[in-house]
Amino acid sequence: MFLKSLSIINNTTNTVIREINFHKGVNLILDETSSANKTESGNNVGKTTVFRLVDFCLCGDGKNIYTDTEFGNTNVEIEHFLTTNDIIIKLVLVPELDNASEEIVIERNFLSKKQSVRRINGENYTKNFEQTLKHLLFGNCAEKPTFRQLISKNIRYEKNRLVNTIKVLHQNTNFEEYESLFLFWLGVDFSESGRKQQLYSLKKTEENFQTKMHKSTDMAKISQALSVIESSIKELENKKNDFQLNDNYNKDIEELNNLKFKESQISAIISRLEFRRDLINENVNALNSKQANIDTEAIKVVYEEAKAIIPNLQKSFEDTLHFHNQMIDNKIKFLTNNLDELLSEINNYKIQLNVLLEKDKDLSNKLKSLGVLEGLEEIIRQLNIEYERKGNYEEQKRLLEDSERRLMQYEEELNEINKGISNQKEFITNRVKHFNTFFTKISKELYDEDFILVDKYNDRALTLIIDTISSNPGTGKKKGQMASFDLSYVQYADSLDIKCLHFILQDQMESVHSNQISSLFAKVVEESNCQYVMTMLKDKLPSNMDVSPYVVLTLSQSDKLFKI
Repeated sequence: MFLKSLSIINNTTNTVIREINFHKGVNLILDETSSANKTESGNNVGKTTVFRLVDFCLCGDGKNIYTDTEFGNTNVEIEHFLTTNDIIIKLVLVPELDNASEEIVIERNFLSKKQSVRRINGENYTKNFEQTLKHLLFGNCAEKPTFRQLISKNIRYEKNRLVNTIKVLHQNTNFEEYESLFLFWLGVDFSESGRKQQLYSLKKTEENFQTKMHKSTDMAKISQALSVIESSIKELENKKNDFQLNDNYNKDIEELNNLKFKESQISAIISRLEFRRDLINENVNALNSKQANIDTEAIKVVYEEAKAIIPNLQKSFEDTLHFHNQMIDNKIKFLTNNLDELLSEINNYKIQLNVLLEKDKDLSNKLKSLGVLEGLEEIIRQLNIEYERKGNYEEQKRLLEDSERRLMQYEEELNEINKGISNQKEFITNRVKHFNTFFTKISKELYDEDFILVDKYNDRALTLIIDTISSNPGTGKKKGQMASFDLSYVQYADSLDIKCLHFILQDQMESVHSNQISSLFAKVVEESNCQYVMTMLKDKLPSNMDVSPYVVLTLSQSDKLFKI
């Protein structure tokens, strides 16, 4: 898919505020603000906002369009402008730019609930918006990787995507999620991605449960304790049998013992359920404690001081903070999903226990009224205690055995899934080799170096890394590495008919040397069947280069993106 156009439309007046038409090759968003003029800045004219608007149309939340991502301050003027005018962002994608082809028209606004617009080709999607785009753009309906993960490397304006070439997801993303994404990139069929991630989560839960249980007990202790308790019960039963009692009394004693045993079983179940409840609450509290609450005003003072020294200092702190907290909120929702049902179950068992206790009380009073011998009473009391202890230990044993069984099942299934990946190692390695034929060629053209993609495996998942024969690349070279990787991927995907986005949005290219900029403009991008959309300050471009054919949008302090 290619970018055809991006429009900013005032739905209240039915007027187009800005329309950007894209073409193949380099698409330059140019900021005419001069760095020589110290009183002006190119940070607020809307260069990066263009990328954010594209991202918004592709299921981004859009808050970063009017919120300072580092300090959390809301630009009230822009938010008011977007909402009161019912601004609609319209993104048009096409399979081919050169030929007339069927368009995919995506429209979104910044209103909520019933006023929210999330249209695809004229149809509003209150649900399945992201899944529909995933199917249309990638022909994929699998749970993992998600649509947002699939497009992550194509839209580079957030901090982690500006410093990491392939680790483009949130910093807390686990190996299994990356493996799913990497296999999709390589075009390796792996339908078990979602299940593997689910199994890893379940396995981790069981391991946490067992760790908590093992702080107070283990199977060896339980086995020994049960052996001692059973011997004690046998001895007490023999002593009880030494008493000569009538049949009715024996029947009452047996019923009382049964009641005590049921009480101990239900008490143990309640303990287990309360243990699960406490474990959920403990995890929720731990996650809540990880919510990043930082004095943004204090950070803002530091930022302002830093900005005086580094004018182009990027605003990315609050964006990371918000995404981190959102991830935690999702985990909390997952943990508490069945909490109400668990509490209801605990309450039902407590009701059952109270009924048994009432029967116990009535039967005990009846036996006392018959004048039970004190010795027998003591034996029965001790028996009840031992049966209750036995019930508790048996429940602990059952809990651990069930947990061990589940853990074994998860590990066996994970091993089978990993075996399926392992069986494709040679195929995966060959795919990586094929990718490197493009990657090394482009990196050679840009830097006369051989960047290479390497497939590695740890005990959990496949991972991909980028290596080079030379030392670690600097900031500018890192951007060049990203360009090499992203452009190589388009060539690689096309060579294998893998569906991909044929546009790359790259922010902050000012740190790239003019030699590489010239190479990107003149040759590398032109050799790729794609669009390379980049933002630049005008006076950071090579002075001897005519960039007019590449410019799709020019902004300045007097002509900002939203024209307000």
